[in-house]
Amino acid sequence: MLAIIGGTGVYDPSMLSDIKDIDVRTVYGDVEVKVGKFKDKEVVFMNRHGKGHSIPPHLVNYRANIAGLKKLGVKNILATAAVGSLNPNMKPGEFVLVDQFLDFTKNRKHTFFEGGKNGVVHVDVTEPYCKRLRSVIAKCANEMNLPIHEGGVYVTTEGPRYETPAEIRMFRQLGGDLVGMTGVPEVVLAREAGMCYASICMVTNQAAGISPTPLTHQEVLDVMAQNSKKMRELLMKVIESLSFDEDCGCRNAIDVPMDKLIEG
Repeated sequence: MLAIIGGTGVYDPSMLSDIKDIDVRTVYGDVEVKVGKFKDKEVVFMNRHGKGHSIPPHLVNYRANIAGLKKLGVKNILATAAVGSLNPNMKPGEFVLVDQFLDFTKNRKHTFFEGGKNGVVHVDVTEPYCKRLRSVIAKCANEMNLPIHEGGVYVTTEGPRYETPAEIRMFRQLGGDLVGMTGVPEVVLAREAGMCYASICMVTNQAAGISPTPLTHQEVLDVMAQNSKKMRELLMKVIESLSFDEDCGCRNAIDVPMDKLIEG
């Protein structure tokens, strides 16, 4: 099974048929998702920010979201994200398949393993994003002639405020290409849960101090709205092209049963 995690501006699951609303209970909280079909393949759609974009990035229950998808039997996650660009070669309206991240979040639950009955686990994130998924996405985007960058460093900030120009200068010096507020811990939790995860980032603006104007959330929504059709078409082509059950090293990142960690 595959899941789409819709970020800012990606709220529409209408590409699916036979859609059902499902509530999933986990020990971290309850999760609402939509489950439907695309070309006879079962797909889960999750709105990361809740109905009406009501949950800010620093309050998203990332553990419940990933645990809920795991409980449903999801093996592959296509996450979407609106990002600001620190790299002049990555322009608004373009897609980026990030392959590394820098974590500047401060107050989030980053792991399923906090000691006690769950134990302590140190998961390897040398390749945090699934190479297999990224390869399929890149191939599909190239066949569609969509502007896509195969690789990039995603800087995750706590939010919900935007970054200062001084912070952006620091992130650039550290090698960051993009900045967003939702990439971590989502990718790390997916790796702990043994799920293949890739993030399709849409550049919506130049970051603070690079952009000639102050940043607004409306600007982000406007660019996503202009490009939402391209994002949906890319997602549909990827779903059609992808083998859901193909074996992958992501599934064996840790050797710990997840059942007791996700049941509610």
